[in-house]
Amino acid sequence: MVKLTIEVPEEAFSALRETPERFAAEMRFAAAVQWYQEGRISGSKAGQIAGMTRLEFLDELARRQLDVIKIDLDALRRELAGG
Repeated sequence: MVKLTIEVPEEAFSALRETPERFAAEMRFAAAVQWYQEGRISGSKAGQIAGMTRLEFLDELARRQLDVIKIDLDALRRELAGG
């Protein structure tokens, strides 16, 4: 796993009422959602980035009322092939 370090103003945590750890988890999830909805990554890869299984990721999308299935035929083939 690659460790990425970014600088975030301390005020961001207090404004959002989040711990740095929870903030990092939300950032990973937000990035995974964005890239998944753009069709750049599969649901499995999105789950991995978000620290979840594919099903947990899709369940979380549904819980947040975000598009769960937004996939083209080529992406579906890659997904079914395990990629």
